[in-house]
Amino acid sequence: MASNEPPKECLGPEYRSKEEKPQATVSTTPSHENVLILPQTPQLISLLTMIRDRETDRANFIFYSNRIIRLLVEEGLNHLPVHPKKITTPVGRPYDGVEFEGKICGVSIMRAGESMEQGLRDCCRSVRIGKILIQRDENTSKPHLFYEKLPTDIANRWVLLLDPMLATGGSALMAVEVLIKHGVPEEHILFLNLIASPEGVSNFAKRFPKLRVVTAFIDQGLDSNK
Repeated sequence: MASNEPPKECLGPEYRSKEEKPQATVSTTPSHENVLILPQTPQLISLLTMIRDRETDRANFIFYSNRIIRLLVEEGLNHLPVHPKKITTPVGRPYDGVEFEGKICGVSIMRAGESMEQGLRDCCRSVRIGKILIQRDENTSKPHLFYEKLPTDIANRWVLLLDPMLATGGSALMAVEVLIKHGVPEEHILFLNLIASPEGVSNFAKRFPKLRVVTAFIDQGLDSNK
């Protein structure tokens, strides 16, 4: 029988012994290749501790959430293809570098996803951002598309789909379907998410195996209020 205890690790700098490192709750390990969790570093776990603490005030919640969002965006950008670019430095030396291949845009799943837009703008100057509004029917619990506004050339872009929470995955799955209907290849979509449920992650990974999910933390599971 599987344990109901959340996974824990000893966290701290490498120069400290295991006995000197406190144990902390870390993310559940994903079982799908297209799901990536951020490294469960002391920095990330301390940020998650702040935003999940019921005593944290609104200003600090926003500040520390934005720090995690920035980490997610940076990691998401690592999964975009690059091609070589040779440059010359100010001192006249050649440098073999790279640059991103193609154009990107963000798409936030309203309204919560809009909280991640600034983190994307902080990393990607003048990035275009679209919006999709999906709400769950209170009677059927099924998602319903209410609004979409996307860049006209979105089919030619890599899309960073933004939504901080992933529960059952219904709304996010519908958002991906909207993007695909607009011509975006499934493999050109990266879903960035702060906290996910294993059920939602599994639904996503099975339904869209070519899409990549980047999350900060996968919880133990959904409760009765899913």
